[in-house]
Amino acid sequence: MLPSASAFMQEKSADGDINLPGLIYILIGLFLLSACHTQPASVITREQPPSRKIQQHRVSAGETLYSIAWRYDVDHRLLARVNGIREPFTIYPGQQLRLDVQNAPAVSVTRPSRSSGRATKAPPAASTSPPASASRSKNQTPKSSATSPPSLLSQAPEWRWPADGKVIRAYGAATGLNQGIDIAGNLGDSVRAAAAGQVVYAGSGLRGYGNLVIIKHNDTYLSAYAHNRRLRVAEGDSVKAQEVIAEMGSSGTASGENSVRLHFEIRRNGKPVDPIRYLPKR
Repeated sequence: MLPSASAFMQEKSADGDINLPGLIYILIGLFLLSACHTQPASVITREQPPSRKIQQHRVSAGETLYSIAWRYDVDHRLLARVNGIREPFTIYPGQQLRLDVQNAPAVSVTRPSRSSGRATKAPPAASTSPPASASRSKNQTPKSSATSPPSLLSQAPEWRWPADGKVIRAYGAATGLNQGIDIAGNLGDSVRAAAAGQVVYAGSGLRGYGNLVIIKHNDTYLSAYAHNRRLRVAEGDSVKAQEVIAEMGSSGTASGENSVRLHFEIRRNGKPVDPIRYLPKR
């Protein structure tokens, strides 16, 4: 047992000298005793907060319902239904679109318009519905009249390769790395429609895609052709399978990835799928 402090003091009083080794011994003992009674520090595990999905999108000039649906990986039909938009899916700059298409109830459908789906001019502030008609932007005049029905496929597309080069980057949407395939080529090489359909987007408004063409083949399938140098089609154009729609380039490629290439995607009901599963074997 450790000597008590009083015993130590008595020992000091008897001979007048401080017992230094005894003092050190007592201090060490007191430290060990206090350590035995100290509770370990509690560790609080804090889980990372769940990621929050964007619930709304504010339309910018030049966007279309298809390009917005493509950006957020949602079905354009669901996006239109929950926002009360009828074909040809006309939208307006500043318009707020709900993106929670799986949970949001459908709202009343607005009146149809003869214009394209590209956002051009906002409707009057006092009205929440778009006008009965609206003009297309000057560089988006279709080949055919606006009243003629688009040449959409009634069955699954017969896919063809959109370019002749080799695949230099494989599909990897499951890891979030690549939602399509990259095909090598030379600057200016022809980019061809992988199947017949209607051009529903032609522009450079989607970050990371550069000059982009999106083709609607039917209500289920859409395809996209990115990083082009020049677009050869406009929104509203009907295209045949293997028709030249663009010239290959490197627009919108990531830093350090400036090689010429075609980025090609297929969407089924708004979700990316591996194009290799649909394209014919070479």
